[in-house]
Amino acid sequence: MKQNTKIKVLIADDHTLFRKGIIKILNELPQVFVVGEAENGDELVMKYFEVYPDVILVDISMPVMSGPAAINKILKKDPKAKALFLSMHDGEEYIFRVLECGGKGLISKNIVEGELAYALELVFNGENYFRGGWDTKKLEDLKKKYEFHPVDNNVTNNELSFREEQILKFINEGLSSKDMAEKLNISKKTIDFYRSSLMRRFDLNSTTDLIRFAIKYFEEKRKIQ
Repeated sequence: MKQNTKIKVLIADDHTLFRKGIIKILNELPQVFVVGEAENGDELVMKYFEVYPDVILVDISMPVMSGPAAINKILKKDPKAKALFLSMHDGEEYIFRVLECGGKGLISKNIVEGELAYALELVFNGENYFRGGWDTKKLEDLKKKYEFHPVDNNVTNNELSFREEQILKFINEGLSSKDMAEKLNISKKTIDFYRSSLMRRFDLNSTTDLIRFAIKYFEEKRKIQ
């Protein structure tokens, strides 16, 4: 980054206290300038094209439109947009969701100030940032792991109940069973039951298969709408 260059950041998170806390941290970083904030995916898309930030700092799970869906929509209009995702989870399925929508990195919500500054600078310069030694080869291998199989074709031909599709949508957005339970005000045990039921019904053998199925389901659904 050039000396004295400020990184313009737009932050999107539906938890007001957390968002304000991150903004406070960012305002203390001399190389960062916060140009806007949003509390849901729709607002993020609108704000992006008002302020054109250098980096979007965005939560994966948000109301109205998920973080990945919002970033995907922004990138279709502005392929140069750069997004760094925030999440309480940093497992490989979350990393894949970031890569699949065109994001440049994923950081934990428990991140320390120095790491946040470092991650923002890398993404600003067009590089990726994923904690845990995720180099280019490992990221490519991860993409291949979650690629669709021919058996996934025509997944939308199978009718789902409202609740099944709701659970599948949350899986597609990268939510954990605990997050889903809190959003739907039902028990984690009930969520796990639906996940297991979906896996049995569609002959899925692992969580990876279930995530892949969820992605494919909504991809196919978008095509026919």
